[in-house]
Order: sequence, then structure tokens, then C-alpha cells
Amino acid sequence: MRALILLLAAFASNAFAAGQAGEVLSASVRAVLQQSVSDMSSPHMVFSTEEEGIAWLSEMSKRLEKRMPDSASRIDFLKTVQYEASRAGLDPQLVLALIQVESNFNKYAVSSVGARGYMQVMPFWVSEIGTRDQDLFQLRTNLRYGCTILRYYLDVERGDLFRALGRYNGSLGQPDYPQRVASAWRGPWAYRQHFAQAR
Repeated sequence: MRALILLLAAFASNAFAAGQAGEVLSASVRAVLQQSVSDMSSPHMVFSTEEEGIAWLSEMSKRLEKRMPDSASRIDFLKTVQYEASRAGLDPQLVLALIQVESNFNKYAVSSVGARGYMQVMPFWVSEIGTRDQDLFQLRTNLRYGCTILRYYLDVERGDLFRALGRYNGSLGQPDYPQRVASAWRGPWAYRQHFAQAR
């Protein structure tokens, strides 16, 4: 999927405006993104060994405990982050950092421009690549959209994370947002481990 999005992204026509006013997608890119957000196979953590998965989950759970006191919700959240990030070819630590900056782990956060949920996904994406029954406040849906969109922007920007994060936030070319995410990624969410890509 990742290689196909990269290939198709080269042919996408983008209309960028502050606050993510919208994306003009070619039909082929739209089809790939639609397929990505509609495939809701059962999530599972993606690690080389079960021990690595247990170690990661234990460490991340400790770091997130103050923000998410309920253990069952916290574990479900972390497993979903790890799966959706890995599926999109993203570092789960980057996704955790982005969530911290975007919503501070508030499932029901709504920005001044209408972005929703943990990853602050703009509702126009549901109209563009999803279906009406998809709820951006639902954990899995929000993370699936957020990771798919960030992967798309990384491919459009040929791997330039600074520019991809700017696009994601609607602040392309401005340093504050990418620097804040990078700081959280290198700081509280740093973790040394290799992650396999979900299939």
C-alpha cells in the first residue's frame, strides 16, 4: 500500500490553505486512500517478538498513566496506536508525539477549525475518502485516518517530515508545529526499538 500511495501521490493535485481547508485529490489517489481507511481488519501489535511487544506496551503504559488513568482504555489505546502507525509505515512514537501536541490525548478534542479527536482529523477527510457512518471520535477510526493522512503527506513531500507535519497541521513552511512534534518525539516519547510494518 505504501509504495502505491507514494506513486500515486506524485500525480495528486494539492490545494493547500491554512487550517487544512481541503485537498484536491486525483481519482487514483482517492481510491487508494479510501481503501486504506475502509480496511478495518483486526488490530494486533506488530513486533519481531512477543517480548518486545510486552516491553513496549509496559513502558508506554507507564508514560501515559497520568493522562489515561483507566488501565483497560490505556492498553487498548496503545495497542491501536502501535498497530495503525505500523500499518502506515510510521514510528508509533511519532504518532504518540503528534497526539500529545494535537489533542493532549483528549479523545473528544475539537479545534477552532473543527478538527476532531486524538489526531485532530478534519471532517472533510470523511467526505473525501470515507463514509458517513465513520465517527472521528471513535479511537480506531481517528487513528486510522490520522495515520493514513500523515503517511500521504510524507509521500507527497518525499519523506520530508518537517513539511509533512506542516501540511498535517495546516501550517506548511512554519517551524513551530513540526518542532513541537519533533521535541515530543525525541523527548517524552523516545523509545529505542525497531518496529515491523503491519500487513
